Amino acid sequence: MWNAALRRSPALELTEGRAAGRHRARRRTGVHGCARVCAAGPPTGPPTAVDSGAPTVSDPALPFARAAAAGALPPAPPPAGGPDRGEGTRRGFALLAAAGLLWGTSGPAGQSLQAAGVTVLAVACYRLLFAGAVIGGCLALAGRLRRLPRTRGVAVRLLVNGLLHAVFQCCYFASLTQLPVGLATLVKIGSVPVFVAAGICLAARRAPQARLALSVLLAVAGLALLIGFPATAAGAGEIALGMALALGAGLTFAVMTLLNRSPVAGLDPLSNAGLGLLIGGVLLLPAGLAAGMAVPLEPAPAALLVYLGLVPTVFAYLAYFGGVSRASDAGAAVGTLAEPLTAALLSMALLGEEMTAIGAVGGVLLAASMGTDYAAGVRDRRRRRRRRKAA
Repeated sequence: MWNAALRRSPALELTEGRAAGRHRARRRTGVHGCARVCAAGPPTGPPTAVDSGAPTVSDPALPFARAAAAGALPPAPPPAGGPDRGEGTRRGFALLAAAGLLWGTSGPAGQSLQAAGVTVLAVACYRLLFAGAVIGGCLALAGRLRRLPRTRGVAVRLLVNGLLHAVFQCCYFASLTQLPVGLATLVKIGSVPVFVAAGICLAARRAPQARLALSVLLAVAGLALLIGFPATAAGAGEIALGMALALGAGLTFAVMTLLNRSPVAGLDPLSNAGLGLLIGGVLLLPAGLAAGMAVPLEPAPAALLVYLGLVPTVFAYLAYFGGVSRASDAGAAVGTLAEPLTAALLSMALLGEEMTAIGAVGGVLLAASMGTDYAAGVRDRRRRRRRRKAA
């Protein structure tokens, strides 16, 4: 009797209809999603698993502490405009800003480890293994790994992400041997929007919208000034190699972003990040052992290794996933800008690095390129609100 009543329940029919609609929406991601983004410009709202360019996978990003404690999805957010909307947005802003600040400390920490005699491959490998083991262990304790689907799609996505993590870390830390930390980080982060925009428009086979084109042009101009007028005494060959490595890191991260636009059923963002880091460390381990994994038996290098794996990796990822589902466009912009700004300030304060005046102009142009779409989105939303009030 109860089964018959449930089958006839209008609420159940409505729920099933909504679920089917969500399933169809997920199946329309990929190139079709790229076409929508290229035609309409970058998203002006908070990132989502389907339409965002952020490296999310299948579901909205989960706050790690809550997910680790309960192993379940968080409750539905309050309705738009509700009393908790502003507080949630401010919390997301703070978490994304914290993630950017923490990520910005990885460059100075890695450069200091290399100055202490740790090889590039060892720094990258230790960071991936440490962070992946910590996040993976927490997921295992929460029971999340047992519920991870054993499918070909999940395995392929994790393997590819692990390979991209390994290449990204190697390129970035290798660039620090040729360039100042602040310059390498600015080039790495500033090139990502250019590569992502190019990838989206190539996949959609459409020209970018004017707003997106303006952002890309500003970023290219900023990169040109940074690359053409670096504050370093290195030779032209070293500068070219360092720039190529930093751009390679940006390209790798952009590929990872584009790859993870299409969701894989059952693979949540945190599991994807944690297991991807761990797999990347395992893939990099043979090369690291061949190059040498020795670490000086002194307190400072050991503490830096723990710091690099824990603070700008584990804690930064947790802050990012905790804030990306709540943050406004401002939060996303600040999170993007906080990393190179932190790296530049720390490298100047702690490592004695400098930046030329023309290079500083290039950095400002990069910041402007990242904020162009945000400003346009705010303007569009204000116009819509005024129209609604007038109506």
